[in-house]
Amino acid sequence: MARVVRIAGAQTGPISQADPRPRTLARLIALLETAAGRGAELVVFPELAFTTFFPRLMLDDAALDSYFEPAMPNPNVQKLFDRARELGVGFYVGYAERAPDGRRFNSALLVGPDGAMLGKYRKMHLPGTVEPRPGERYQQLEKRYFAYGDLGFPVFRAPRWHDAIVGMLICNDRRWPEAWRVLGLQSVELVVLGYNSAAYDPNGGNAEDAALRTFHSKLVVQANAYMNATWAVAVAKAGVEDGAGLIGGSCIVDPNGRIAAEAQGLADEVIVADCDLDLCTQGKTKMFDFAAHRRPQAYGPIVAQAGAVAPPPSRR
Repeated sequence: MARVVRIAGAQTGPISQADPRPRTLARLIALLETAAGRGAELVVFPELAFTTFFPRLMLDDAALDSYFEPAMPNPNVQKLFDRARELGVGFYVGYAERAPDGRRFNSALLVGPDGAMLGKYRKMHLPGTVEPRPGERYQQLEKRYFAYGDLGFPVFRAPRWHDAIVGMLICNDRRWPEAWRVLGLQSVELVVLGYNSAAYDPNGGNAEDAALRTFHSKLVVQANAYMNATWAVAVAKAGVEDGAGLIGGSCIVDPNGRIAAEAQGLADEVIVADCDLDLCTQGKTKMFDFAAHRRPQAYGPIVAQAGAVAPPPSRR
């Protein structure tokens, strides 16, 4: 029996600070319904899907709290969960989590078609700075507003999707091959991730434009899907949000690194692909048969150090 799951990426256009939550929720539900109408069994939404990308802003504690969800689901988002269950569609969604102990995380949930929570992930690779950069119009303050993820890189079985082995990442995580490989070492078959990536260099300078950053976004998903023989679904919030550009480039990538579907613009858009999980077998049993070919005894620096260490200068 073929293990095929029809998966949708639900890219959104910008969500501004002024957008009320009911309007944003209605947009997400409309995308969900469109995906369900096209036969999707799983819908992937972006990172921080319910709000503007607030880490670009300098916020006090009172303003910051308004962006965080104290529980999931909660009355502000319940309609999305209810409609998904009515349609029999599961979803991945990114959100700002306030944990019971007061810590704040950039998180994502995986919800089954019956409404059951299959898993939660907390973003590990936080970009940006703790303190704002002087003179910059837009900041990248994830290190200020979020704690580093503390759940590792787990995978989850999805019984309603042919017992698929599913892993989650968020935004900057997709740029770090170590994250993908930890999922790959758990035989992952599907990686779902959302992102909000600036269409300019968020660390300053003009060396990266929207086209280059979109290329890089697709490149890392395609390369890591191939190197771990997994399907990957990467979904953006895109467009000009409160004056700040976000790239699009949402895509569904097969285990050979080929794009099976991709977004065409920077607005609300649904992309769909039939993902045959058995296509992962070729890579996992040949080129990327980890048990046969990996040499972990030689990989010590990957976990022993953070920064790069250059060899001594030559004596010439």
